Amino acid sequence: MRTRRYTTASVVVAVIVLVWLLIGALAAFQRGYFQGSDVTCARTSTIAVTVLAGPLNYLGVNPKIDCSLPQPSQ
Repeated sequence: MRTRRYTTASVVVAVIVLVWLLIGALAAFQRGYFQGSDVTCARTSTIAVTVLAGPLNYLGVNPKIDCSLPQPSQ
């Protein structure tokens, strides 16, 4: 049976990524993005981009996504 050995660098990177995403989720929560029940493409995309932006949200980044789907021809 083989055991996995994690290097210090991989653990540090994993912790940094986790903290980055948690800070982004906190920013989305503080902006009220998780409130309400309407689920739209724009809302979901804005939440995802805000979480991915992480600490950049506190440096003035305010990502918003506008989804407009093409309508079928008539």
